[in-house]
This record gives sequence, C-alpha cells and structure tokens, in this order.
Amino acid sequence: MSTHSYNKIWLHLIWGTKGHQKTITPGVRAKVSQKLFEIARDKNIFLKSCHVHSNHVHILIDFPTNYTIEQVAKYFKGISSTYLKKEGLLNSSFLWCKGYGVFSVSESVVEKVIKYIKNQDEHHGTKTFREEVQDFLAVHNLEYTEDWFLE
Repeated sequence: MSTHSYNKIWLHLIWGTKGHQKTITPGVRAKVSQKLFEIARDKNIFLKSCHVHSNHVHILIDFPTNYTIEQVAKYFKGISSTYLKKEGLLNSSFLWCKGYGVFSVSESVVEKVIKYIKNQDEHHGTKTFREEVQDFLAVHNLEYTEDWFLE
C-alpha cells in the first residue's frame, strides 16, 4: 500500500453454521471468538467487534486493501473451522455454511453496529438468525433465494 494512500473501510461480516444448526455451545463460543481475533492479528486485519452465537457469527473489521472480501471471509471461516475440528471442540462433521453476508458500515454508525453485535444474545430472544439475515438483505435492497441460506 502506498504511504500516500489512506483508507478506512468498515465491514460487517455475518455467516452461519451449515443448515444453521445451533451447534456452538457457550464454552466453545469464547474459543471461536478468541480464534477469530488470532486470525485477524495473523492476517493484519483490525477486528473491532466479534460475537459468536450458537449458529452464526458477526464481526466488524477495518477492511485492509491488500485482500479481497472473499479472501477475508475464507480466512475467518476456513481457519476457524479447521481449528474447531482439529481441537475436537465440535463434531468432526461441523461446517460453516457456504455463503456469508458482508455490509459496509459508515464511520458515523460504527458504535451502533458494535452495540448491535454485542447484544446478539438478547436480540435472538425475539428473532431467528434467518429473520435477521432477511432483514439485513431487505435493508440493503439485496435479492436472494432461500436455498443459499441453508447451504
């Protein structure tokens, strides 16, 4: 990156477990979160906020310009999945779903997004992950098909 280039690109990434099964137990959630922070550090990605729920993950990152969004999603999902299996923390058949959601975040609402991410447990007392993703897609005017959601 040029020393005369400046950027700040906040991205909110969301992905779920395959079939959105609630397989990530409370004890494992903290370990997944820690691993996601390690991945970010190792890849020089600033991870501002993270929440691992029973069937999905939310992270807020300052997106580095030397990666593609797809590379970043693959790093977080792939490395964490390998870690979970290798450490025997989840069933060896555990998988993240194929897809992910990524949404740009304005600097002016970063704190609001952090609060949203941190309040996931409370939030999911009234709304399923499917409903949450559908709301995100609607707000961002994105069309989708139901079948990608469970893959």
